[in-house]
Amino acid sequence: MTTRRKKIFEGKGKILYEGPEPGTLIQYFKDDATAFNSQKKAVLEGKGVINNRISEYVMTRLNSIGVQNHFIKRLNLREQLIKELEIIPLEVVCRNVAAGSLSQRFGLPEGQALPRSIIEFYLKDDKLGDPMVTEEHITAFNWASTQEIDDMMALTLRVNDFLTGTFGAVGITLVDFKVEFGRLWENDFARVILADEISPDSCRLWDTQTNEKLDKDRFRRDLGDVIESYTEVARRLGIMKEMPTVIQGGLH
Repeated sequence: MTTRRKKIFEGKGKILYEGPEPGTLIQYFKDDATAFNSQKKAVLEGKGVINNRISEYVMTRLNSIGVQNHFIKRLNLREQLIKELEIIPLEVVCRNVAAGSLSQRFGLPEGQALPRSIIEFYLKDDKLGDPMVTEEHITAFNWASTQEIDDMMALTLRVNDFLTGTFGAVGITLVDFKVEFGRLWENDFARVILADEISPDSCRLWDTQTNEKLDKDRFRRDLGDVIESYTEVARRLGIMKEMPTVIQGGLH
């Protein structure tokens, strides 16, 4: 990095910098891994590089099937150019199979298929532990309008269909995933589009044959081989060809 770029925002896994032209930002993928609202932390060598590639792959394909998102292009190993959005302060979680907090909340065995895909909303607030919220809360506190909630749900289901098929074709079960959305302003009109990233940091991915976890749960639950698993996801998606060999001895 030769020039000092203006940092706009730093999250747990990414940093956003001012973009080269108005209405753009640069999204930088870090190697930091966090779990349980940052109570558990580590640096996993090469994680940012893999997530950048997987997210590029997914976002590009979503764009091509009409699911608009903030991705413009990948710039280098760790950075991508994205559209600047007004982020809606919600995490939208789509669940296909019982796991994680859903299993705990309702006493469902992990791995039990759900009767249908379930969409949940959580407020983006680490200090509060990202509490689950209902449409009632969202509209009362004006985090999003009823129309925007409908748009987010419709887009999330389309992402779910696409990801389920994409991962299913390479022997990976999409258990659940988290997405975020933002408003893309054009004059006085705002359109809701997909933001953030889609990677093994934000999805639960299990090997269809063995149910082996290929996602961030490996880090959360001390299963080891986090980078190897992320790399395996990229390999199965066929995007390892241009991957650099940073993925060596990532975990000690």
